[in-house]
Amino acid sequence: MLALFTVSCSSCRSAKALNTSSSRYFFPRSPRIRARVFRILRACSNSAKESVSDKHQETLLAGRRTNYAGVRVDETVEIESGKLRLDSWISSRIVGISRARVQSSIRSRLVSVNGRIVDKVSQTVRAGDKVNCTISDLQPLRAEPEDIPLDIVYEDEHILVVNKPAHMVVHPAPGNATGTLVNGILHHCSLPTVAFPDREILSEADDISDDEFSSFSADQSFSEGANSGICAAAVRPGIVHRLDKGTSGLLVVAKNEHSHAHLSEQFKLHTIHRVYVSLTSGVPSPIAGRVEVPIGRDLNNRIRMTAVFGPSNCGQARHAASRYKVIEILAGGGSALVEWRLETGRTHQIRAHAKYMGIPLLGDEVYGGTKNMALSLLLPRTPPSCHSQLSQLVSRLERPCLHALALGFRHPHTGENMHFSCPAPPDFAQILSQLRKMGTEKAQILVGCSGPQPITTMPRNLVRACPMIGLGSQSSCSTKTGQYDESHLGAVLV
Repeated sequence: MLALFTVSCSSCRSAKALNTSSSRYFFPRSPRIRARVFRILRACSNSAKESVSDKHQETLLAGRRTNYAGVRVDETVEIESGKLRLDSWISSRIVGISRARVQSSIRSRLVSVNGRIVDKVSQTVRAGDKVNCTISDLQPLRAEPEDIPLDIVYEDEHILVVNKPAHMVVHPAPGNATGTLVNGILHHCSLPTVAFPDREILSEADDISDDEFSSFSADQSFSEGANSGICAAAVRPGIVHRLDKGTSGLLVVAKNEHSHAHLSEQFKLHTIHRVYVSLTSGVPSPIAGRVEVPIGRDLNNRIRMTAVFGPSNCGQARHAASRYKVIEILAGGGSALVEWRLETGRTHQIRAHAKYMGIPLLGDEVYGGTKNMALSLLLPRTPPSCHSQLSQLVSRLERPCLHALALGFRHPHTGENMHFSCPAPPDFAQILSQLRKMGTEKAQILVGCSGPQPITTMPRNLVRACPMIGLGSQSSCSTKTGQYDESHLGAVLV
């Protein structure tokens, strides 16, 4: 008869302790079962060793989480000299966490310094101070309907297509709880208050998600209001994808669960057609091609993504590919009107790839398209008589010059191919118009030339291999089915 045995990983002592303990352990005689028991014991021993590992390393590993609730910091401050803000020091001990999240924990009185609770985020700490911190739980973000003017390009009972203005955030987040596209859609569709779940969703000014594609399911995204008897899946606005706060242009919204699931699948399969246009600092070389460089979070600046080519980045970055071509060379080569088509949908993909290529977008301060850089490229290439106008033009840049020009997808209910285009907004069009006055040249794309890897110039027939969106201009925005006609591009942009 086999002797009974019990192994508890949570309370198991090390293998050495087992060997020296006076307690008696009875193991089954079967070699196979006995081997299994020893494997369990070894796992328990390793677990015990990990539990007493360096606390700082454990805190750093916590940075891999997507929800930091309950993460603890219990350390002594070690800085060479001077003093440091408490919120800044704690942020440096937990990789990936936002300072706003740390500040929330401080205000919730979950942080103590030398045994005294601190609720002032700007409190300073010095070398030798003992800090104890527990990251607070996330609070659901409630979205209230707001009467916000929306530029509705198309609407039926299944979907909405919206022309999002620059500076509008898509969905509520800490620091942007109101005035978002979701708030406006809730009012437009006469939907009740909804709440985001208890998970970390941060604004672009504070954090970024891993993908531009944003498929919120009924369980994961919105829940019904506290007093609402309507099913959440039926009332929530289905945000299928996002645009950056500073990016203007077209965005599709699902109005029911079937449409949401259908559009989400199209995004996953990369069958959604999207065309963007941008104004760049300088002209890309070659003037047409494909960029395939992984994109991941910038560990030194958490509001920015970074494109780094090479195997060392494989663990952090994800595959990203963009096709681009120069439409016009502007201001003697100080800028260019560039068309982009995305094969993947990483957050800030165009902006990160443009920076990698050395042509950051005009007005994109986060990715190097600073006013000083723009002037350094434009002034030497333009007549002195234009310099004053250029300085004024550049000083008015308030956002990255990026516009989602065209959008195409299959209607989730009818199966019809839907194509939409929308002119660039006045701020973009005005900058483009003034740069054209300082010099414009249509780009000539050569067939068969090649550029340095990982950027490759694509022959014109390959650049246009994917059907482009028909760019009509029958109204401020248009719906049309057809192939891309480059001659329409200028009319749509102005």
